[in-house]
Amino acid sequence: MPLIQVILVLIVVGVLLWLVNTYIPMAASIKSILNAVVVIVVVLWLLNVFGILHTITRLRVGR
Repeated sequence: MPLIQVILVLIVVGVLLWLVNTYIPMAASIKSILNAVVVIVVVLWLLNVFGILHTITRLRVGR
């Protein structure tokens, strides 16, 4: 995936998260959970895009 495409996806996700946080009324606890879930998903997606997640999944612990 080209770097420009990754940057565009990050910008779109950031703007969507900002719009949800700004214009959709919800409890602060739900907002913080939503923000945490989005950040975790984006970090996992970035690790997968850059090939780091694939390397981690090949590691074996134990036998």
